[in-house]
Amino acid sequence: MNLGTELELIIRLIIAAVLGGMIGMERESAHKPAGLRTHVFVSMGSALFTVLAIQAIAYVPNITDFNPLQMLGSILVGVGFIGGGVIMHQERDVKNITTAAGIWMSSGIGIAVGMGAYVLAITAVILSLLTLLSLQRFKSDSET
Repeated sequence: MNLGTELELIIRLIIAAVLGGMIGMERESAHKPAGLRTHVFVSMGSALFTVLAIQAIAYVPNITDFNPLQMLGSILVGVGFIGGGVIMHQERDVKNITTAAGIWMSSGIGIAVGMGAYVLAITAVILSLLTLLSLQRFKSDSET
């Protein structure tokens, strides 16, 4: 791998961290259990594993039974555990579903950045922030 490729991959991680952090800042300002650091790690980690899956095909000789899409599925399973840990059940009351969905969205944004789909990732962040900020008055108690 040459230096130019390495720099591009580093830039992808930085972009993923910034974009995930934008959602995390909103969650942090709303005093939710998963804030800035969580969203940065989820987005950046998702980008990292996506890049590694793509690079494995190009740089690991004789790899025959590897499907990078399986890596994406594995990322989402792992993120599901994180999101599940944020959701709280108390009798009939469920809390932090929106925060868990934000973690899931941060992962998708990281995957998009890891694949080089920057416009898609930026659009997802904009739509996520618009949803969190403009639709807040319509929320139910379970959506925090």
